[in-house]
Amino acid sequence: MKNVCNVVQALKPTLLMLLVQVAFAGVNIFYKLAVNDGMNLRIIVAYRFLFAAIFIAPLAFILERKKRTKMSWTILFQSFLCGLFGGSLAQNFYLQALSLTSATFASAMANLVPGITFILAVCFGLERLNLRTTSGKAKILGTLIGISGAMVLTFVKGEHIKIGTFHFNLLHQNGAHPQPQATGAKTVLGSLCALASGVSYALWLIIQAKMIERYPSPYSSTALMSLWGALVSIVFALCLERDWSQWRLGWNIRLWTAAYSGIVVSGIMVVVISWCIRMRGPLFASVFNPLMLVLVALASSTMLKEKLHLGCIIGAVLIVCGLYVVLWGKSEEMKRKNQLVPAHNPHEDESNKVEVVVRCEGEDKSSQKKRHENGEKTVRGNHEDGDVEHDSHVHSEGNEGTEEENSSNVLGA
Repeated sequence: MKNVCNVVQALKPTLLMLLVQVAFAGVNIFYKLAVNDGMNLRIIVAYRFLFAAIFIAPLAFILERKKRTKMSWTILFQSFLCGLFGGSLAQNFYLQALSLTSATFASAMANLVPGITFILAVCFGLERLNLRTTSGKAKILGTLIGISGAMVLTFVKGEHIKIGTFHFNLLHQNGAHPQPQATGAKTVLGSLCALASGVSYALWLIIQAKMIERYPSPYSSTALMSLWGALVSIVFALCLERDWSQWRLGWNIRLWTAAYSGIVVSGIMVVVISWCIRMRGPLFASVFNPLMLVLVALASSTMLKEKLHLGCIIGAVLIVCGLYVVLWGKSEEMKRKNQLVPAHNPHEDESNKVEVVVRCEGEDKSSQKKRHENGEKTVRGNHEDGDVEHDSHVHSEGNEGTEEENSSNVLGA
């Protein structure tokens, strides 16, 4: 029984990341259903971050109330940028790409984020190309493979691949009709929107990395990001959508989409990902991202009657291969950096040990002399008998010999 518990405990991060990818695949299906139901895209984003802020804010207040860093104007501005790029812009562009193309297409393009992040980090001076190292070459090669896959995904269609459908269609069950298949112009526009979403998300990763240095409170920073994302998305939606009936939520797919995307994906799954990253690191969490693409492709082709073409599969495979090459290069770079740390610390610890031993020996000798002199004065002042004085000298000499022996033992250890 104990062995079974140990195995489950070891597999817990893996099982949780599988659950995260299932949840992310589900939100793509909910998005597609809400779009086909006629819900405005910008309103979906506004409700998502509103639900997320309501869920995460109490959680951050309870868990980080004693260790939260003091707020400053710089942190507040960085949280606004996180809400703008990682929240409102990234999701609005992503949903626009989803409505113009398909859930499989948008999910495949989302795997370009590591490559885009690497390019932007090099442009901002946060990363180096390191063409002489294997890890640097791998990151460049993986980025090029991912971009090539995106080009194939956009411009190559190929034969239609039939996977099969269930006896029910989710689009018809929700009273909506499937949208017509994307034309060439819509596919190009959708790919540009997906690329813009990836750039916005990559900018959020860079800003978030800078913000976490000043404000190392993940739940509070996520709550601030969700709050700013909700405010920006609401203002953006109100400027472009004046029909108040679009904002009404009933017991339908619109309410379920807003609640699921806000509470489950932006709320609970963020906490789960944070725990997995703390246990296994960020690369471990990134490895599972392509699983969402596979789940979305299966669900959309079987339950949403989306057509899956050969070019889409080839492009998606290239993007996933590029993702793994970039992640491998990043992992090798991190291993090389971590190997430099142990070579310095043991030397510092050894020097500190020697210094402490020498100080203790000096302090022992000085305190020994003081105790010896005080002992002689006390014995001479209180006892005039020569025998007692002689005994006190013998006793002090015995103590001196004992302490010298103890100090030699410390040095020998």
